[in-house]
Amino acid sequence: MKIIITDSNLGDLSLEKEVARIYGIEIDKPKQCKTEDDVISVAKDADAIVTQYAPVTRKVLESCTKIKAVSEFGVGVDNIDVAACTERGIIVSNVPDYCWEEVSDHALALALALDRGIVRLDNAIRSGDYSLNAVKPLQRITKRVFGVISLGRIARATALKARGVGYQVVGTDVALKPGTTTADGIPVKTLDEVLSESDVVSVHVPLMPATRHLINAETLAKMKPGAVLVNTARGAVVDTEALIAALKKGRIRGAALDVFETEPLPKEHPLCSLDNVILTPHAGYYSEESLRELKTRPVENAAEVLAGRIPRNVFNPEILK
Repeated sequence: MKIIITDSNLGDLSLEKEVARIYGIEIDKPKQCKTEDDVISVAKDADAIVTQYAPVTRKVLESCTKIKAVSEFGVGVDNIDVAACTERGIIVSNVPDYCWEEVSDHALALALALDRGIVRLDNAIRSGDYSLNAVKPLQRITKRVFGVISLGRIARATALKARGVGYQVVGTDVALKPGTTTADGIPVKTLDEVLSESDVVSVHVPLMPATRHLINAETLAKMKPGAVLVNTARGAVVDTEALIAALKKGRIRGAALDVFETEPLPKEHPLCSLDNVILTPHAGYYSEESLRELKTRPVENAAEVLAGRIPRNVFNPEILK
């Protein structure tokens, strides 16, 4: 049995190889595939693919006919044609719960840094300005509403942590009825209500056709003028050009982004010149504990399929029928 890792920016593969050896499987030296043809060239005789960003498309699967499993390094599977996999009886797996504590911590940290003007104050004092002019006016946190878009595990954890420091929290999710309350006490509202009522809008939806550019010129116009946007989900959920325009016009007060439509973000990108934006390099997932899970569990998921068992996380569970 052969597992191919199409691409990874997570360092050496010693942990991945350690897991594979338990199953009697060897992993080749790391590949850094960028295109469909790259993937086809390395995976033609593979039994399973483990991928991070490389495209695993219908074309790839038509050429790599031995594939029984496609496993993702991470939560999002937008680089995998899940429908094509399901048609071919290929199990798709991911690691949906490896970093929910880290991402929710990161989202709250970004929100607080925006709301308290931490970066602007730091920049001001380094330039010799010891006043509060860079951040006036600030509101007390307990006066502000923290809204989450999606009420999945990470979003709920973020909302509850936000409530713990004093924010009033609300949320929206297409699977939940507005006017209800989640089991952990988060009021469920429509998307428009969350946008118009929240002082902090924290985005947590997965990337799919329905959520691409969910945050756009129209939705940004519905936010409060003094509100801030936090995105720790996927870069393409936010229309970057529309966000830049809203920030430059003062339509919203600020944004904190851990993910981008283009990664890595070029240093000459317009976002880098805005002083009301906080940028981090897709770091929300990271702790040493979560990194170990991220590196080992995708290989374990793929190896379990090759061993004839159901892996821990199946993204297309309908295939099991």
